[in-house]
Amino acid sequence: MSALLNVIWLLFAGFWLALGYVLAGIVCCLLIITIPFGLAAFRIAGYALWPFGRTVTERAGAGIPSLLGNVLWVLVAGFWLAVMHIVTGIALCLTVVGIPLGLGNFKMVPVSLLPLGRAVVAVRD
Repeated sequence: MSALLNVIWLLFAGFWLALGYVLAGIVCCLLIITIPFGLAAFRIAGYALWPFGRTVTERAGAGIPSLLGNVLWVLVAGFWLAVMHIVTGIALCLTVVGIPLGLGNFKMVPVSLLPLGRAVVAVRD
């Protein structure tokens, strides 16, 4: 079931959302000091392409540097990426078929706001 949802997700939301993350990652990598943000954006872009069957967990050992980085991330790119997920989620929830995809978008809002100190892992059935 998750494979079918992922294919539908890719067509209706995943490609455009991943493109937003890739754009944020490129901009962050161009500025040398924000390369860790760019790497986090690329990691989340992969999750935005194929989210069903995976989840985001907190990484062990992520401490104060991740917290400070997340504060900066929210100011630079996180707010706009979260808005992108909310708007897309609302649009998808307007149709009955799109409700699971809209809920998937809402599930991605926290990681779009606070990506540092997080890891994308497969869900075990």
